[in-house]
Amino acid sequence: MRNRITSVLIGLGVLGGTLVAGSGSAQGHGYADNVVSRQQLCATGVVQNCGQIQWEPESVEGYKGFPSAGPADGKICAGGNGRFSELDAPRNGAWPTTQLGSGQSHTFSWWIKVRHATSDFRYYITKDGYDPTKPLTRADLEPQPFLTVPFGGARPATKVTHTGTLPRKTGRHLILGVWTVADTQNAFYACSDVKF
Repeated sequence: MRNRITSVLIGLGVLGGTLVAGSGSAQGHGYADNVVSRQQLCATGVVQNCGQIQWEPESVEGYKGFPSAGPADGKICAGGNGRFSELDAPRNGAWPTTQLGSGQSHTFSWWIKVRHATSDFRYYITKDGYDPTKPLTRADLEPQPFLTVPFGGARPATKVTHTGTLPRKTGRHLILGVWTVADTQNAFYACSDVKF
């Protein structure tokens, strides 16, 4: 009898451990770290009160096809994912900015946790007159990306860099990085607040 009770308790312990291990957050995939993205600012604690994104900076995944499809206006920075809505909150325009040189060469980088087959990486920037105190919409962005890096279905390394020329801008802007996955219906989104 004692051995049967011990076996049941051990079995429950294994089952409980499996449930705990299986009930964690979703595995993430990748995020922009240069220019510093909002999710990275939250993950490193530079920005507080970020909700779940502080533990999953690589999980800002939503439907691909941006700008004709993908996340709705006002939900772009979180990839349309309500769990990470803090990324869409403009915080009165108080997101920390990265200083950039207008028209200068810049090397962008992403940390990739899960190396998906990739269509491309695209970088969009806000139009002149952008208001950082409001959630990001498509109307805020220039209609075409200023940098597109095709991947043709290849899998990126765990650290990806692309060098391109920044647009000629002044003042405060937002750069939206979109990593489009080739073999799923999704893409990863990263908003970076910048100042020229």
